[in-house]
Amino acid sequence: MSRLTHIDAEGRARMVDVSDKPSTVREAVAEGRVTMSAETRELALSGSGKKGEVLATAELAGVMAAKKTSDLIPLCHPLALSKVAVAVEPCEGGLAVTARVKTTGPTGVEMEALTAVSVACLTLYDMLKAADKGMTIEAVRLVSKTGGKSGDWVRG
Repeated sequence: MSRLTHIDAEGRARMVDVSDKPSTVREAVAEGRVTMSAETRELALSGSGKKGEVLATAELAGVMAAKKTSDLIPLCHPLALSKVAVAVEPCEGGLAVTARVKTTGPTGVEMEALTAVSVACLTLYDMLKAADKGMTIEAVRLVSKTGGKSGDWVRG
């Protein structure tokens, strides 16, 4: 197993020193979904929910969350993001969320993409819970990442 970069030689949590790493273009894509009843999905897609336009609100929440990742995850570096795109689309059994995050810098944006998806899913739940408390947030995961010392990675 590879050495965990956020743990020092004494076993203490630490922020990784990226000051000597070159800046490269880095991009990450994450996805997740919220399963729900067909009626709730149609309510979300109709734009007529009690709290307003559900999909656009969730997409905006995801973008905002990506920009705040270092405030939420203790050892994440604050990053200047050059792109955050969050899309909510219908899928079988619910709504699928995809986030694409990009930067040029010394560290990757996987956590920002995962945070964007997670908060967008939570926002969907919040906006639709009056109609369906039985919704499930699931399959939040990294799909791909590019750039950096470890190179490109794509989920198999």
